[in-house]
Amino acid sequence: MKTLLTIFICLVSLSSNSIQLNTTKPNLNVLLGEWKLDMSPQDSTDANFAYMKITVVENNSFEGEFYRKGVNIKNAKINAQLGIIYGALLSGDGSGTYHTTFYYEDGILHGTTHAIDRNFLSVWKASKVN
Repeated sequence: MKTLLTIFICLVSLSSNSIQLNTTKPNLNVLLGEWKLDMSPQDSTDANFAYMKITVVENNSFEGEFYRKGVNIKNAKINAQLGIIYGALLSGDGSGTYHTTFYYEDGILHGTTHAIDRNFLSVWKASKVN
């Protein structure tokens, strides 16, 4: 019995040493700059693009423009608790409010934009222009 208890303690000790959480905080400044949004990534033949420019990132928030120049980002938030950068923002161009979320992976933003007043949900990918 004592031998089994010793083996169990050793196994628990080894397994707890091998479990590591990703506690590295990602660099939020990778979001800074201009992004070209492909608003229909499933169709490589179209030219349906939009624009996002992130000018400030601080205190888990950001500022800039979304969809086209002059449409300011509002209520932007960033969450990187899991080691992945997630973002959310509101914008609007006079036809309603756009609710946008995205995550950053390998230099690409993967996002959705929901326009309740216009009854659509757009799925998009964005690559950095600069």
